[in-house]
Amino acid sequence: MNDVQRKKHAADVLRKLKKLFPHARMFLNYTTPFELLVAVMLSAQCTDKKVNEVTPELFRRFKTIDDYAQAPIRELERLVYQTGFYRAKAKHIKEAAIVIRDEYGGVLPRTMREMVSIPGVGRKTANVVLGNAYGVSEGIAVDTHVRRLAGVLGLSKEKAIPAIERDLMKLFPKKEWFRLTYYLIEYGRNYCPAKKHDHSKCPLGHSAS
Repeated sequence: MNDVQRKKHAADVLRKLKKLFPHARMFLNYTTPFELLVAVMLSAQCTDKKVNEVTPELFRRFKTIDDYAQAPIRELERLVYQTGFYRAKAKHIKEAAIVIRDEYGGVLPRTMREMVSIPGVGRKTANVVLGNAYGVSEGIAVDTHVRRLAGVLGLSKEKAIPAIERDLMKLFPKKEWFRLTYYLIEYGRNYCPAKKHDHSKCPLGHSAS
């Protein structure tokens, strides 16, 4: 496909996804931007359901960014243990709180450049947090569903996440970047899972070439 055809195809995919999932959204629970960051960090290699089971106690125990910055690391590890990779996650949460407290005045920053300076925060996490907390779209969050479906649906031939994100950003209007992630996640969960299956039975078929 040439560029015009690819954009037309992308627009068709987006239209169908919107029809299938008009209410697509993130399902992590939080009440503050920093709690959102914590929940997204915990969701790595873990289901949203499990994260939502773990965070109520965590959020009750630690109320402010300073609470997290001063938290005993072993207590943090205990509280996030069920989400897996608990040592790394606890370490990143504590380090992130210290950086946000000391370098950003205790306020979660609003730009990609600042967000990715925080320990444990890459572009995917930053995109999710900026979009949900502040309505800021500086890119597209590429998780495992998005990465896989970008290929299945013929939206990108790339394998590396940064290249896939760039392809998607070129194909879709900026106003759609934030929701696109959730449309694709829902599509992967409900119709087109990673396990081997007949793509011809999926609503959007199989467009990869």
